[in-house]
Amino acid sequence: MQNRNSATELNGIHYFRQGWQLATLPGIRRYVIVPLLVNILLMGAAFTWLFLRLEQWIPRLLGHIPHWLQWLNYLLWPLAILSLLLIFGYFFSTLANWIAAPFCGLLAEQLEGRLTGHPLPDGGWKGLIKDLPRIMLREWQKLKYYLPRAIILLLVHFIPVIGQTLAPLLWFLFGAWMMAIQYCDYPFDNHRIPFLQMRRALAAHRTAHLQFGALVSIFTLVPLINLVIMPVAVCGATAMWVDHYRPRTASGHGHEMSGVIAP
Repeated sequence: MQNRNSATELNGIHYFRQGWQLATLPGIRRYVIVPLLVNILLMGAAFTWLFLRLEQWIPRLLGHIPHWLQWLNYLLWPLAILSLLLIFGYFFSTLANWIAAPFCGLLAEQLEGRLTGHPLPDGGWKGLIKDLPRIMLREWQKLKYYLPRAIILLLVHFIPVIGQTLAPLLWFLFGAWMMAIQYCDYPFDNHRIPFLQMRRALAAHRTAHLQFGALVSIFTLVPLINLVIMPVAVCGATAMWVDHYRPRTASGHGHEMSGVIAP
């Protein structure tokens, strides 16, 4: 699979679809197993617990609405549920990614080698152990980027009516962007490209990455499918890297991405 026909324009929907196909390639499936198991165990338990708690949490959330606007409950109830699902889904997918990050990076590395015919140096399980401190530091950088923005969005919830109406949309867009960052970062990090530089590269094609991240976010909320979405997203993001970013790196370990980063 060395000769790939990359799309003339980066399309997040295309690469999300590709992720499903690539995750089942012979020789790649064994690297899918660990991220898959982590996601099944954590997300399965988390969403089961959430659905058992929704009846208690929703009335508390709607309790912030002034009494004279209680007639809007029928409209705000589904929006409140959507908000909780988006927050909860991203929180536990982030936790799952922390646990599975080394294995997601290994999956991205092996798939890139398969797609290009040029395996990364120091790859495989030994390279994974050596790179573990760097991988976890990278996950911490993502968390530092996420937390202040998430806190601001949480505060929006407490604005009567406007907050409960606007917050779900803002959470969805922010969650889509964070999903794009989370999964696209694995192949970038494998090439030692700094986190800030990676973010700027994605921002240069923000619409395409929001498409990709939005689909990952939506499928994260779908029971059963959300259990397998992690390795699918890694594979789709890696294919995106191979077609649109890898050719523009200055070398195999690409510290420069001329032509990719927005001014």
